[in-house]
Amino acid sequence: MTTFKSKGWRNLTACSQDFLSLVLPLTMPLGMLMFPAHASEEVHAPNHLSVFTGHTDFSGHGSGLTLGIDYEYRVSPLLGLGSVVEYAYGSLDALTVLAVADIHLTEQFIVQVGPGFEHSSEHDFAVTRLGTLYEYRYHGYTVSPQLHVDYHFGHGSSVVAGVALGFDF
Repeated sequence: MTTFKSKGWRNLTACSQDFLSLVLPLTMPLGMLMFPAHASEEVHAPNHLSVFTGHTDFSGHGSGLTLGIDYEYRVSPLLGLGSVVEYAYGSLDALTVLAVADIHLTEQFIVQVGPGFEHSSEHDFAVTRLGTLYEYRYHGYTVSPQLHVDYHFGHGSSVVAGVALGFDF
């Protein structure tokens, strides 16, 4: 029997998938128009905070809308250290906490790696993240499309895709 609540989550998940499938391909060209190349030359503060919205698909376990927050302290032009906290709604109903290293291959292109932990009512997993993001900067604010793969030891991988909005301080 399908309850009203489960129908609502399915509709929300379907809407989030449709939204992301439309928005993510448009993000790169739109960012190039809105955030000119010279904007990346500005000096920015070492702290960066962003909020994330996206979608997580954990094959065999479910999928759902994902919301999160990300903090980075820029140690050097190449390296930033920080943390990520994300919550995947829907059938996953999981909280993921990660300690990450952001490797800035260029000023905009970043590889994110790090260990973490995932908790839900059904499981507790050790997790390792490998992901990429591309930051469009404008006067201390950022928009960054992101794609991550979270490996759950002994249980497969999940894919997290979305967009983050952030600022330097």
